Amino acid sequence: MGLAALLLAASTLLSRLMGLVRDKVISWQFGATQEADMYFAAFVVPDCINYLLAGGFMSITIIPLLSRCFKDGQERAWPFFSCVFTWLTAASIVLTGISMIFAEELASVVAPGFSLEERCRLAFFMRIILPAQIFFLSGSCFMALLFLRKQFTIPALSPLVYNGTIILGGLLVPAVCSLASGQNYHEALSSVGMAGYCLGVPIGACIGAFLLPFLAARKGSLHLSPTFRHPLFKTFLLTALPLMLGQTVIMLDEQFLRIFGSMLSEGSVSLLNYARRLTQVPIGLVGQASAVASYPFLVDLLTKDETARFNETLQKAFRGGLVLIIPAASWMFANSFPIFTLIFQGGRFGETESLGASPLLQIMLLAVPLWMLYMVLVRAFYAYGDTITPALTGTIVTVLVVPIYYFISARTSTEAIAITSAASVSLYVLWLFCIWTKRHGNDATKGLLPTSSLVLLLSLPPAFCSYLVQSKLMAILPFSHVTNALLALSASGILFLLLFLPFALRFLPELRTYIIRIAKRCRRKA
Repeated sequence: MGLAALLLAASTLLSRLMGLVRDKVISWQFGATQEADMYFAAFVVPDCINYLLAGGFMSITIIPLLSRCFKDGQERAWPFFSCVFTWLTAASIVLTGISMIFAEELASVVAPGFSLEERCRLAFFMRIILPAQIFFLSGSCFMALLFLRKQFTIPALSPLVYNGTIILGGLLVPAVCSLASGQNYHEALSSVGMAGYCLGVPIGACIGAFLLPFLAARKGSLHLSPTFRHPLFKTFLLTALPLMLGQTVIMLDEQFLRIFGSMLSEGSVSLLNYARRLTQVPIGLVGQASAVASYPFLVDLLTKDETARFNETLQKAFRGGLVLIIPAASWMFANSFPIFTLIFQGGRFGETESLGASPLLQIMLLAVPLWMLYMVLVRAFYAYGDTITPALTGTIVTVLVVPIYYFISARTSTEAIAITSAASVSLYVLWLFCIWTKRHGNDATKGLLPTSSLVLLLSLPPAFCSYLVQSKLMAILPFSHVTNALLALSASGILFLLLFLPFALRFLPELRTYIIRIAKRCRRKA
């Protein structure tokens, strides 16, 4: 599990970095403008289709059932796999087709603050992006099969291919149009807008999310035939149905930023999106990698009725994640402005935009540790076959926060929207922890509050010192804003580690264990 988590963590880090490169190119070319707002808003409907068909949770719903089928023999497993694949592909094609037909009407729902002309442009972007969901959803079945086989290389590679293709689409389409029309690149870019990035989405999904997993699955044994009936499909549907119908605040958080951000001034959607993208880097690196890698092992432990080892594994995942993500979030909080300056500032994204986005990043970072805990905890629920509890509680929180978004936050400021986002996610995760403790006891959650408090206590003084250093350097360094930010962040990061690590290694055994294991593996490779 540790090796799988390291592989997925490395992939997630590269994917997040590539995502930041993609957003850097977008911010350089378009800044926080209406064109960028429309591009980000164009993902609301496609993402909702993915949520509705539980595409992101396919491995969670199908792995336990498919695992039992394979134990009973392959002749029983492949018809079930084929049935799930057939239904999911057919449903994604139907929903995508309907959404493309009614794109203008859907645009007015997902971006109520846009003008009629902007909604028409948004509908155009949506029609280009929507077919990607067919590849994501059908490819998720092959991804689940690879996870079941504990083959993590292709799932780790898939998001890199997807993000890389989007970047290529955004850069190459204006270049091709420039050659075809005789315009210079900037004129072609102005006329094409963000259509190239939109075109890269379905192409990247086809290659990264569908074709590569399909080819990898074929290298093992894969028997796929169209079928709409299987005795286990009803069980699968009952397991997946809460994930389909339950629209949790975690799933819709990004969409809320886009929908209600459209009701504020131009660029609000983009600034909220850029800030959220940065918060997802530590979440993906620590939380997602650990959660995805641990899930097959948690299922296996419950299948063997090893509850004690299950709780021990879950507790290690919680505590190990906290000792990594709280220091990272603390340092990012103290250095939000130079981070934005280094990553996004340039071209049409200026200092004003960096100053406007920095507090949004700080607000969202407050909920980052809870995001990480959620990603592990929710898979513990799913390992028990309980998809209803997370879906129901998350949907209740969604219903409660939508009026706050609409009547208060969206009529106030981007900061108010960010606060609502962080508060709603925190409320949901804390509620889930209360339910888990009541049902399964506190063996897996024991000591989390003292651990969190200790890590925070060890992180705050280094974070404050790193803030003083970077703010002073940003004010006195005579170089360009990017060079100043790079030097300030380098000095800030080194100082943070020098102040944090000696005490952390003394008082946090989880961190000490990580470093010892990494050192041993490095020596073996050497």
